[in-house]
Amino acid sequence: MALLPRLRRLLRRPVSATRVGLRRPTSARRRDTIHEDAVRSVLTEDPNDVRAFRALAEIVRRRAAEVGPDGDPLTAPQDDVEKQRAADLAVWALAEELAGHPRAWYPLIELARLSVHDDHEGALRRLTTAAERDPDGHALVEGLAMLRESGLPVEALGLGVGHWRVREHTPEVARHLVLAAIEADRPLEARHHLRALDMHPDHAAAARLRTELEQVVAEAEQRIPGT
Repeated sequence: MALLPRLRRLLRRPVSATRVGLRRPTSARRRDTIHEDAVRSVLTEDPNDVRAFRALAEIVRRRAAEVGPDGDPLTAPQDDVEKQRAADLAVWALAEELAGHPRAWYPLIELARLSVHDDHEGALRRLTTAAERDPDGHALVEGLAMLRESGLPVEALGLGVGHWRVREHTPEVARHLVLAAIEADRPLEARHHLRALDMHPDHAAAARLRTELEQVVAEAEQRIPGT
C-alpha cells in the first residue's frame, strides 16, 4: 500500500499516527530516551538541524518497527515490508510535526522525499515552500539533491531555475543545477548555469566549483550531435 493512503487510514483510527514519534510513558521508555530528549530539545530550537533530525528519525523508525501504533509490541509489524512502511509513517509524523515551525525547511524536504512518488505535485509544493523559507539556499540544495536522487532532473531544474538567487545563495546550488541539466541531456543549459557562477560574490568558492564542473560540462557538450 502506498504511503499516503496508508497514512490517511491511520489518521482515521482512534490512535493517531502522529503519536508514533512521541515519547512513551516512563514504564515503556527505552534506553535511548535520554538521547531522544536531547535531540528533541535541539530541534525545538532549530528544526533544520539535519543531524538531530536524522538521529530522532532513527529512534522513531526503530520504535515503529518494534511496536504497533497503539504502543503494544504484540501489534508490531511482522514482515520487512510492513516494518518499512511503519518506519516511513513514523518519520512522516515526525516531519509533519516539525514542519509547522515557520522557519522549518528540512522537515519539508523529508516529507517531499517520502511522498515524491505517491504525490508528485505535493512533493514539489513542499520543496518550493522549503526553498522559500531559507534565504541562504541550503534548502534549495537539499531539494535539488533529493529530486536528482529520485531520478527527476527536469523537476530539479524547474525548482532551481525558479528559486536560485545567485548572489545570495550558497554556490552549491549551481552544482546541482549543472548536474541536473546534464542528467536531463541539456548540456547547453548546464553551461549557462556554470557561467552564472561568475555573479557569485564568493569568487574563490565559485572559481573552485567552476574548475570542478568544467570538465563534466565539456564532456557533455562533446556528446551533442554534430559537435
